[in-house]
Amino acid sequence: MEVQFRTRQLEICYQQHRQANRKYGAQVARKYIQRINVIQQAMDLEQIMRLPGLWCHALTGNRHGQYAIKLTGFYRLIFTLTGNQLEVIMIEEVSKHYDD
Repeated sequence: MEVQFRTRQLEICYQQHRQANRKYGAQVARKYIQRINVIQQAMDLEQIMRLPGLWCHALTGNRHGQYAIKLTGFYRLIFTLTGNQLEVIMIEEVSKHYDD
């Protein structure tokens, strides 16, 4: 699967670990980069959803059509699928699941 990024900041955080550390903290940054690497290796969405520990699931409500993968206890990686064969994943955001 091809991975694209909604913003340049998301792409920079993936490419430069130091930037990700500054933006999200060490633990979230490490998981963010790891999860995107896993997505790139996947053949399809079902493979991603079957991987243990990712907790990949479809979102509902105003986020219908988006999916979330667990980064840490509170943080999620939000993405959408595009293309006729779902060959492109668009990284939308890193979100704090339970915003305090």
